Amino acid sequence: MRTAFIETLCELAEQNDRIWLLCGDLGYSVLERFAQRFPNRYVNVGVAEQNMTGLAVGLSMCNKIVFTYSIANFNTFRCIEQIRNDVCYHNANVKIVSVGGGFTYGTQGYSHYAVEDLAIMRALPNITIIAPGDPIEARLAVKTIIENEGPCYLRLGKAGEELIHKNNKKLSNVSIRKAIVVQEGKDITLISTGGMLKTAIGAADRISKQRIGISVRVLSMPTIKPIDKEAIFEAIRETSAIF
Repeated sequence: MRTAFIETLCELAEQNDRIWLLCGDLGYSVLERFAQRFPNRYVNVGVAEQNMTGLAVGLSMCNKIVFTYSIANFNTFRCIEQIRNDVCYHNANVKIVSVGGGFTYGTQGYSHYAVEDLAIMRALPNITIIAPGDPIEARLAVKTIIENEGPCYLRLGKAGEELIHKNNKKLSNVSIRKAIVVQEGKDITLISTGGMLKTAIGAADRISKQRIGISVRVLSMPTIKPIDKEAIFEAIRETSAIF
């Protein structure tokens, strides 16, 4: 997903000189392509995520679209006060991009676990939260958050995620703010956010094989704030259980 993110960001930065990227001294082998093409719009702030967030807000007040990039727990938990007070309360045009949601960096220990970030960020005002389920959703997410003013939290996986929607030619016209129907079904609905999408599809297939006659609907819900209530209500009306 992070590769899809930076490729899309570079494409859009070619067209829009308002786009800036700040990082907290990581992203090596990923962010170089942006830094080399747009050196005047890229800043490695160092291991100083609170300062990075404040700098991003300042730039946004100068009519810039500013992305901050770090491992999920570093640019959320470590600077939550700056995100709350400076980004969200000022409705600043800052896009907080995290990699390694969940246990992706599990081998680094609990200092790198990002298992509370969605709950914490959802509690803040004025912020859109998107957790794409595959690289194609990630590309759509980058385009969406640039087009929409205001704070955003984009939660990515790390690397190597499978293309779930590779055969869906209609997806380019789909709003990432709405649930995406990955698989139709009339008995059970599975709703997935972020990197669990492949697992959800696997679970649906297993249920269908073990319980003959049971059809499982799979929804990818990349945007969880604001959430697509209508898709949930529809699933409530049309299927007997939701997970």
